[in-house]
Amino acid sequence: MSRRGAAIILSRSRSVVASSSSSRRPVHRFLLNMIPRRDCVNRSCCSSSSQDELIGLVDHDGRDSLRAKPVSPEDFAFLRADAHLERILELGKVSDDAVSIADAINANPTEFGDDTHKFLSRFRKRLDSTLVIDVLRGLRSPELAIRFFTWAGQQIGYVHSGPVYHALIERLGFGKNNRIPEHLFNEIRDDDREVLGKLFNILVRKFCQNGWWNEALEELGRLKDFGYRPSRTTYSALIQVFLRAERLDSAFLVYREMSDSGFELDGFTLGCFAQSLCKAGRWDEALNIIEKEDFTPDAVIYTKMINGLLEGSFFNEAMSFLHRMRSSSCVPNLFTYETLLSGFLRSKQLSRCKKILYTMMAEGMHPSISLFNGLIHAFCSSGDYSFAYNLLDKMRTSRSKPGYVSYNILIGGICGKEDIPSSEMLELAEKAYEEMLKCGFVLNKINVGHFARCLCSMGKYNKAFDVIKQLMNNGFVPDTSTYSKVIELLCQSHMIEKALRLFDEMKRNGAVPDVYVYTILIDSFCKVGLLQQALHLFNGMKSVGCSPNVVTYTTLIHASLKARRVSEANELFEGMISAGCKPNVVTYTALIDGFCKAGEVDKACHIYARMRGDASDEDVNKYFEGNAMDDEEPNVFTYGALVDGLCKAHKVVEARHLLEAMSVVNCEPNHIVYDALIDGFCKVGQLDEARDVFIKMSENGCSPSVYTYSSLIDRLFKDQRLDLALKVVAKMLENSCPPNVVTYTEMIDGLCKMGKIKEAYKLLLLMEEKGCNPSVVTYTAMIDGFGKVGKIKTCFELFGQMIAKGVAPNFVTYRILINHCCAAGLLDDAHRLLEEMKQTYWPTEITGYRNVIQGFSRDFMKSLGFVEDISEYSLVTSVPIGLAYSILIDSFCKAGRLEVALELHKEVMTSYSAASASATENMLSSLVEGLCLAGEIEKAFELYSDAVKRGHIPELTVFVYLIKGLLKVKKWEEALQLSHSVCHMDVHWHIKLEAFDGG
Repeated sequence: MSRRGAAIILSRSRSVVASSSSSRRPVHRFLLNMIPRRDCVNRSCCSSSSQDELIGLVDHDGRDSLRAKPVSPEDFAFLRADAHLERILELGKVSDDAVSIADAINANPTEFGDDTHKFLSRFRKRLDSTLVIDVLRGLRSPELAIRFFTWAGQQIGYVHSGPVYHALIERLGFGKNNRIPEHLFNEIRDDDREVLGKLFNILVRKFCQNGWWNEALEELGRLKDFGYRPSRTTYSALIQVFLRAERLDSAFLVYREMSDSGFELDGFTLGCFAQSLCKAGRWDEALNIIEKEDFTPDAVIYTKMINGLLEGSFFNEAMSFLHRMRSSSCVPNLFTYETLLSGFLRSKQLSRCKKILYTMMAEGMHPSISLFNGLIHAFCSSGDYSFAYNLLDKMRTSRSKPGYVSYNILIGGICGKEDIPSSEMLELAEKAYEEMLKCGFVLNKINVGHFARCLCSMGKYNKAFDVIKQLMNNGFVPDTSTYSKVIELLCQSHMIEKALRLFDEMKRNGAVPDVYVYTILIDSFCKVGLLQQALHLFNGMKSVGCSPNVVTYTTLIHASLKARRVSEANELFEGMISAGCKPNVVTYTALIDGFCKAGEVDKACHIYARMRGDASDEDVNKYFEGNAMDDEEPNVFTYGALVDGLCKAHKVVEARHLLEAMSVVNCEPNHIVYDALIDGFCKVGQLDEARDVFIKMSENGCSPSVYTYSSLIDRLFKDQRLDLALKVVAKMLENSCPPNVVTYTEMIDGLCKMGKIKEAYKLLLLMEEKGCNPSVVTYTAMIDGFGKVGKIKTCFELFGQMIAKGVAPNFVTYRILINHCCAAGLLDDAHRLLEEMKQTYWPTEITGYRNVIQGFSRDFMKSLGFVEDISEYSLVTSVPIGLAYSILIDSFCKAGRLEVALELHKEVMTSYSAASASATENMLSSLVEGLCLAGEIEKAFELYSDAVKRGHIPELTVFVYLIKGLLKVKKWEEALQLSHSVCHMDVHWHIKLEAFDGG
């Protein structure tokens, strides 16, 4: 399945796209999706044979109480095969010194004698932790790493740092399921016993830091077997890893041994221990430990214990500990109260939040601004807007003065919901709005839109305008700009009708729309495919004397080319030149992108060549007449547009040459260029080239995104290289790039095509478990997979599930279900689905049709017959709807239910006369064949005659069926006459009657 549309090419800074008369930012934007980093830790159990007093702490039942991370490579283990595969990606750059040292040592792996020491002596003065770490990572064997580590530690002026020890541990084979061989430790002990002791302690702590407490205990046992003593820090690390794993009994055993060894808990570990015990409801034991450690509880310890009680939902006990604090002469501080407030706020116990607020304020303390804002948000969410407003009053009398965020939370809470607030609540929002103006604050863009929407929805149009006017009177923004911001927001929210209403209101109130406002509206019309309306608005702005700027023209030219209205785009360009509006690099980039989308990639290449000053082409010279290109060199977006267009046209070699051309002119490629190239190579099956681009991308500091990995995953699944695909998934997770709905959908679709339906369904359940909601494309792929193996009942079950989960089926979903129902002979079910689809999801224009099929790959849509249908219609034509009817009619004909088939044909011909030529031909052919087989020759000829009247020239098969029908009823003369007529018809196909059986 396709993962995303082409990136928006017309993104640019305001200095480039703004006209000389306007410094506003451009309409076109380039949006980057930031992927939050997530740590993905894989855990499995491991037994231990510890012989000291900690025996019994290691699980043998395979369970680990640490919380599971969102996604890890092992989640996909059920897809993995046993074959060994080479690594895809290589990482890392090191210094020349590190490479030289590593090469010299690796060249003589059996010797580390005088020659090696002599060579290493050159680097003594440059020896530091970074160099040692790089060398350790470059050595071929752990033995060589130990020898170099030992040599480095003996050099004067250098001391091993913590990171060096960690690097050595990694080089020795540190891992959850790998134990470092003992002979390596023996080799270190022979050289330096003290170093080995420190290494063991760091190794135990490293396991603890990773949360691998089983392995930490095993290494603790080896530490003792070698005759070393755990340090206080090591014991503390063990206690803390057990606390994080919520294994309090194990933490107690470690604490007992630590205490017997003469070590005391540090304050931080003691606080963590007490907090964990309180969280488990064992606060008495926490108090006993504090007493045993001879530690006088202070506000910090009490606050941690209260926090633990709140985390464990022991709310009454948390309040009792607040009283215990006071009774022991320990005064609660601000952090104590804020901890209580945060805990009750998380559990939505707003009544207790009120009590804590009153108490702390009575003692002269006030929450922080962020906590105040959180409380305002919580009370707004609960519908208690009055108390939320009272909190603003409390803030005004405290050190935490209400600010921009506070007012926006309150007004956004009241007006930001889909439902319109009551008149009382709206008055409260208006009151807060007046107060924020006095304080010098303004609403953000979203809340301006919400506030204006609420005012207008309640008929307060004048009030809405007064709000905007008040903003202008306070000098915050010019009047037209204020309107522009609201109109822009409404357009971004696809509320074009409301934006137009506000636009009319703006003109009625004397605010003159500028080129920016017009351009916003024109751009919005273009984005939803309403090009005719955009042109009407364009003519309107010129009629009132508002001159379009380069952004206005560029937007319309780009939209016209995307709609394949090339002549109209040329007229706009000529008008732009005539108006003295000089095209800029964004205009030419739009031309390149538009011609690529219009299927004229060669013309796009000629424009690029002309921009570079290369050989010109007469067909594109008109775009450059009288326009010097000294300051209009192609930029990264220009290259991105052309690379993307070439890749989509499968001209990946030419696209790769463009990447090289960018380096020549010092134009640094961005991730759009790299992603397009990787996706292009993957689409044509050239994985090695895609890998080379991927490596170049990483080397140039451009981090791969989820879309980059998705291109590789999609190709690998299509090639059925499952284990290699899982390697990419693992690398993706390693780089904190969790799969998104597109990635999961690609894998599910690939598995379905491989016939692995069970695995695909498991993956669907996995993505839901990981919090990634399947899209309509995901469900459709899964339904198609079940349908292809004949599991129609499961298809309907999944269809019901997606509706129950709020995922609306679209045109493609219905089409696939209808197809599979017909294949299974469930014609009544297919007919019912058609009726349901018509009532709910039938687009009325081709633009809606295109939106419905967005997200599906071209190959997939081609297999359903959609691509050919769409190509026959312009943007103003009704959608091709005959395909679904054609399938049903054919199925009913084959089942001998001609009456239903004829009714469907009548319906599609009268209600949806714009059915595609291919669908019309298929319907006619199926009906004529069915009628002729049933002996209803006259009805068959009526259909044929009606098709001719409509201007349709039937295909050869229709005449063959008619001739066969005449022969069946023994009308020999008529059959011969029709055959003779067919031979003399001037049609668009080659007549070969002998190719048809019985012709």
